[in-house]
Amino acid sequence: MSRTWFITGGTPGNFGVAFAETALDTGDRVTLTSRRPQELATWAEQYGDRVLVVPLELTDPAQVQRAVRTAEEHFGGIDVLVNNAGRGWYGSIEAMDESAMRAMFELNFFAVLSVTRAALPGMRARGNGWIVNVSSVAGLISAPGFGYYSATKYAIEAITDALHDEVAPQGISVLTVEPGAFRTNAYSGFANEPVDERIPDYHDILEEVRAAFVGMDGVQPGDPHRGARAVIAAMAQNPPPRRLILGNSGYDAVIDTLEKNLAAIRANETLSRSADFPS
Repeated sequence: MSRTWFITGGTPGNFGVAFAETALDTGDRVTLTSRRPQELATWAEQYGDRVLVVPLELTDPAQVQRAVRTAEEHFGGIDVLVNNAGRGWYGSIEAMDESAMRAMFELNFFAVLSVTRAALPGMRARGNGWIVNVSSVAGLISAPGFGYYSATKYAIEAITDALHDEVAPQGISVLTVEPGAFRTNAYSGFANEPVDERIPDYHDILEEVRAAFVGMDGVQPGDPHRGARAVIAAMAQNPPPRRLILGNSGYDAVIDTLEKNLAAIRANETLSRSADFPS
């Protein structure tokens, strides 16, 4: 039987459209949200009534509720929710503009909660559903100059882990996806936005971060459609995984970091165990 998807962050050339096209290729139906729905009009025409494009400003909770209800009424429910929308930018922990930092949390974290909380009642009523939260390799590995973006994704990791266990008894499955470097338009804005850093001590670090993203734009190794197909394959496993890292470099970096963290924790086992009252 075909499924109905609700995918946020629909922009030509990004993961949202790749998820949508992959789902449509399997015969499913898709609601795709976008801040600029006019950019998807020609694309959507080729799929006829199997695609619904909904305008949505994700940081507006009232709009989120309306968009979810619109999709449910149009297709009869939401079987798979993909929280894909998000944005990242560099900045030092000390000096990044506070309004920019808070805006990143609003989009990358609180908007994900809004959409998830809006879609869950329908899934619980039917006793089934899927929630796929797109995190990032940066949600498992933080890096200088990218700390606040990583913080938003670390928060997604924590929320999704808890959600996985909370809704499993209701028949709802949850998956965290951590893409590495994928060939989307996510890096395209870095070339035109210079480093804005008020503390000179951090300027070189941020210039290195910016240069890395600019240099990688258009040659990222990850294929969004292959990534989307890997996610669907993971969802079909019995049992499905709790998380899925996408891409060779991302996988290797996460494994290396986790192994080093585990070794460091074990190296201080005696100190860790010394903190309890004597038995």
